[in-house]
Amino acid sequence: MDDHERGIVSPGADLEERDLEGALRPRLLADFVGQDRVREQLSLVLNGARNRGRAPDHILMSGGPGLGKTTLAMIVAAELGAPLRITSGPAIERSGDLAAVLSTLQEGEVLFLDEIHRMARPAEEMLYVAMEDFRVDVMVGKGPGATAIPLDIAPFTLVGATTRAGLLPAPLRDRFGFTAHMDFYAAADLELIVRRSARLLGVELEDDAAAEVARRSRGTPRIANRLLRRVRDYAEVRGDGRLDLRVARAALALYEVDERGLDRLDRAVLDALLRRFRGGPVGLSTLAVSVGEEPETVEVVAEPFLVRAGLIARTPRGRVATPEAWEHMGVEPPPGPTP
Repeated sequence: MDDHERGIVSPGADLEERDLEGALRPRLLADFVGQDRVREQLSLVLNGARNRGRAPDHILMSGGPGLGKTTLAMIVAAELGAPLRITSGPAIERSGDLAAVLSTLQEGEVLFLDEIHRMARPAEEMLYVAMEDFRVDVMVGKGPGATAIPLDIAPFTLVGATTRAGLLPAPLRDRFGFTAHMDFYAAADLELIVRRSARLLGVELEDDAAAEVARRSRGTPRIANRLLRRVRDYAEVRGDGRLDLRVARAALALYEVDERGLDRLDRAVLDALLRRFRGGPVGLSTLAVSVGEEPETVEVVAEPFLVRAGLIARTPRGRVATPEAWEHMGVEPPPGPTP
């Protein structure tokens, strides 16, 4: 999915944006804003492990993209004073790939495995043993004559992250001692994040502008920081560099992010659903063709937020618009009962 398909309010990020995010990430748990319950639970897990002088249990973090799973993994390593190794599920194509990573870990090292649900199945089975017994079985030879040679590995802490927890097999989920679910952020927490990012970026940000950016960020810190950078660009090029409410609104209008955080694709989906299909129900593929996008783009980028915002609903017969969608788009519903 390229940048055009992702859009300015997509929770996904490319490599360049991840590099920019690195400069804005909090380094310690005390500096992490939001996710209060997860933060408190994780603090107990880490402090208990430190008091016992042992590595903490393996940690699984689930939730949508852009909510801070990678940041918390880095904080876990920093709080433990341990090295951090980062890889991802798609990079583990064979069990040998995983064995190469595990066999080079130092004692107490934190291994962050992003998108863990996309790891190859043979590697998953190797990971079961590594997580429980700190051992990997390396296969030598092929066919009936193949021999498994056990190889001890250093005790480590695995931090797994997934946006699709339901795709993880139960034996893998059960091997995590602590599971954290990341929720979308309240506007007040996003406002604190935006103010902190503005300080780190060295820009003047007025309170009402911070609130405006936070309100349109779809409950996601990554989107909040992205919108902040776009408002900063607007202020530097078309203003005096100060980010006030007028500049924030003008910049977000230019980038087609409306008062509720909807962008061009979101509104196109709603407009087609309301005007062409009279509020639905309509199938995903038909809806995607009507807005000139791939079904995956509509399903992954636009639909999750529209459903969470209460603007569309998924039913067995297809997607339908809610009364709130008609009101937000300023379209008069057709006479008769709403689908």
